[in-house]
Amino acid sequence: MNQQTLALHAGYEKDSQGTMVVPIYQTTAYEFENTGHAADLFALKETGNIYTRLNNPTTDVFEKRFTAMEGGTAALATASGMAAIFYAFANAAEAGDNVVCAGQLYGGTLTQTAHTLKRFGIEARFFDVHKPEEIESLVDDNTKVIFFETLTNPSIDVADIEAITAIANRHGIVTVVDNTVATPVICQPFRHGVDVVVHSASKYTTGQGLAIGGIMVEREGLVEKLKDNPRYRQFNEPDESYHGLVYVQMPQAPYTLRARLALLRDLGAVVSPFNSWLFIQGLETLPIRMPVHSQNAQKIAEFLAGHPRVCKVNYPGLPDNPNHAMAMKYFKEGMCSGLLSFELEDFETAKRVVDRVKLFSLVVNIGDSKSIITHPASTTHQQLNEAEMRACGVHPGLIRLSIGLESAEDLIADLQQALEG
Repeated sequence: MNQQTLALHAGYEKDSQGTMVVPIYQTTAYEFENTGHAADLFALKETGNIYTRLNNPTTDVFEKRFTAMEGGTAALATASGMAAIFYAFANAAEAGDNVVCAGQLYGGTLTQTAHTLKRFGIEARFFDVHKPEEIESLVDDNTKVIFFETLTNPSIDVADIEAITAIANRHGIVTVVDNTVATPVICQPFRHGVDVVVHSASKYTTGQGLAIGGIMVEREGLVEKLKDNPRYRQFNEPDESYHGLVYVQMPQAPYTLRARLALLRDLGAVVSPFNSWLFIQGLETLPIRMPVHSQNAQKIAEFLAGHPRVCKVNYPGLPDNPNHAMAMKYFKEGMCSGLLSFELEDFETAKRVVDRVKLFSLVVNIGDSKSIITHPASTTHQQLNEAEMRACGVHPGLIRLSIGLESAEDLIADLQQALEG
C-alpha cells in the first residue's frame, strides 16, 4: 500500500460509532470482564488493555501507523524521543556493557550516551560516521548496540547505512538508528539492514511543535538475530519479573515486547493518549509536508552557498556536498529534509545574525511548519567544550536552520537582511 494511504488509514478500524477520526481514549485504566479475563491479560494469554502505562487504544493506532510507514513489525511509543533512545539502549545493554555510537549526534543524545549511560555502568565508544571501518576496533564481546543517525543533527551528515549494518551483522550486534530528521517519508532504514529505528515524534511527526513524544520501531525478523545470541541473554533466558517469560519464544516482536513489559512498565516514560492523537494527525500529512520542507531547504542552501559571508553550507542536496552521494543512495526522490546548517566566521558573528532575523524564530526545536533558527554553540551544545563540539560537527560559528513551509523567497529575504545588516 502507498505510504500516503498508510498515513491516513493504517492501524485503525472504525469503532462501533463509525468515528472517522481516531478517538482519544483519555483513561488511566480499563475494566476487566472478570478475574479470569484479568488473569489472562496479565499472563499474556490474551491481548487487551490493562493500564495506560502499558498500552492504550489511541497510542496503539499511533504505534501501528508509524510501524506501517517505517515498514517494521511493531513499535513502542514513549514520552519523548530521548526516552525512546534510552529504551533502545537499556533493552540490550546493562552495567559492564558498551554501546558504539557515531560521534556526529544530536547534543542531547551525545550527553545521554557519553555521560548519563556511564552512570548506569554502560560505556559509550565513538566512531566517525564517515569512517564506519572504525567500528571494528571498538567492538568487543560486551558491545550490545551500534547507534547512529540517518541524517545527523546539526552537522547534516548522511550515514552509510549498509556499511554500518554489515559490520554489525558480522558481529551479531543490534543496530539502532535515529531517523527523526529524514523521517520514513525520505528514508526507510529497514530496507538497508537496520534492526531498530527511533524517532523524536516531537519534530516532523507532529509537524507543528504541538507535543513531546518518541517512538521505537522494530524490524521484522529481528528475533533471528537475538535467538541463541550470547550477547542478548535477557531475551533468551526466563524473565523472573514476568512469570519466566522467554521473549524470543513469544509470537510478538521480542525487542518491542521486552521494552514494553520490562522498561515501560518499570520506568514509566509513557506517552499521553492526547499526544498520541496529535501525532496521528501529524502523520496524515507527513508525506505531503516533507517534499515541501525539502524543496524550500534546497533553495535556501543554494542561496547561502553563493553568499560571500558564508564560509560553508551543510546540506546534502547540494551537488558538491560530501554527503550528496549517500543522500542520493539512501534518500527517496532526492529529498534531503528541511534541516540545514551553515558556518559563519566565528561565534559572535553567528550570534549577531541569529539576533537579526525577523521571520525565523529562535527556538531549540526542528521539524516545525514554521522556520526555526538555532545557534548550537550557545544553546543545544553549550554543555560541551570546543573540542567535543568540533568532534560532533559543531563549529562555534555554526547556525542551524529548520526550514518550514513558508515561501522560500520570504525566508531567503530574511536571511539576506540578517547577513548584510
